[in-house]
Amino acid sequence: MKNVSALFQKEMRTYFTSPIAYAVMVVFLLISGYFFYGILSSFVDFSMRAAFQAQMYRMPMPKLNVNELAIRPLFQNLSVILIFMLPMITMRLFSEEKSSGTIELLYTSPITKVETILGKYLAALALYVIMILLTMVHQAFFFLYGNPEVGPVIAGYMGVLLMGAGFLSLGLLISTLTENQIIAAVIGFGVFLLLWAIGWLSNFVGPGLGRILSYLSIFEHFDDFAKGVIDTRDIVFYLSFIFFGLYLTYRSLESSRWR
Repeated sequence: MKNVSALFQKEMRTYFTSPIAYAVMVVFLLISGYFFYGILSSFVDFSMRAAFQAQMYRMPMPKLNVNELAIRPLFQNLSVILIFMLPMITMRLFSEEKSSGTIELLYTSPITKVETILGKYLAALALYVIMILLTMVHQAFFFLYGNPEVGPVIAGYMGVLLMGAGFLSLGLLISTLTENQIIAAVIGFGVFLLLWAIGWLSNFVGPGLGRILSYLSIFEHFDDFAKGVIDTRDIVFYLSFIFFGLYLTYRSLESSRWR
């Protein structure tokens, strides 16, 4: 664990001594803030129209569900934003080592490949967690001016963290396949977009193939979390996805060593 900790600290220093972490966090917060403002404005407008109609027709004010009308759409939008942002976090993890030639030092150092993978992955995951924690400012507004349920908010964040962790493991794998960081980012974006698209395509194929595509879609498993439902099957899927991504990363490093 000492080697993992040392590599984790080194990667975190690299993130925050370069513009990468700041650029990713600023862009992520700007985009998520834009969606938050739009969703909140729509919710306020809907509330005002509902109150006006209730007053006009002398009816009781309908009870509006903040979780369903505002918080759930916000989590769903966050899941789409991750397609664009997470490849920026993982693109340099191994491709930079390859382009600079330091990958040979990793192969010959006493640090094992498993420790290398865990150190880099945990650093990327830590940066992602920081990004997600910053979005809690949005939730603070909902709790300050509304009365949302806490459970669905916790479930939504759990889903966002698990899905992002799965994307990061896949991005780490992609970073081992090329020396060019831009290519790693583009491939990562394409693969993440494909994982979103196969869930959409499941509606246009036969029921058997549709169920398979729906299960493979990383976004389909996020829907229950966004609705406030924590299903152990979805948790197992994400944990398996993370393990599979890290395992393939290990196999990729093993094969490149012999090449």
